[in-house]
Amino acid sequence: MTINEIQDEIIAEFSDLTDWMDRYAYIIDLGNTLPPYPESEKVPANIIEGCQSRVWISAKKNDDNTIHFEADSDAMIVKGIIALLLKVLNDRTPDELLNADLYFIDQIGLKEHLSPTRSNGLLAMVKQIHNYAKAFKILETT
Repeated sequence: MTINEIQDEIIAEFSDLTDWMDRYAYIIDLGNTLPPYPESEKVPANIIEGCQSRVWISAKKNDDNTIHFEADSDAMIVKGIIALLLKVLNDRTPDELLNADLYFIDQIGLKEHLSPTRSNGLLAMVKQIHNYAKAFKILETT
């Protein structure tokens, strides 16, 4: 599936949940689906600055030139937001990541229902994913 197809799927899933308490519960459930994050990766280099809670994101390049992310947070809702981001962006090429328009965030109303610090944290997570994509793209050309 393409990035936009997955985003459209997420938008459809959220449109079935009209109450924000149900949406938060769904986001928390998504966070519980993340694979366990290795304790060895919970190092300062993988912490996302700008997040209210502790968030770690690490990346590895796959053999097919896609980037695989692993992530974790100590906050349940943030962990769910990470799960949403990874559902859309995991195992994509650097170009796909850099060119992605993450419209689902606005479409599902997530940004307007987050506190300002969580919203800043979301932007910091997306920025870090872009930074990984830029770094791996540079490595492609060297």
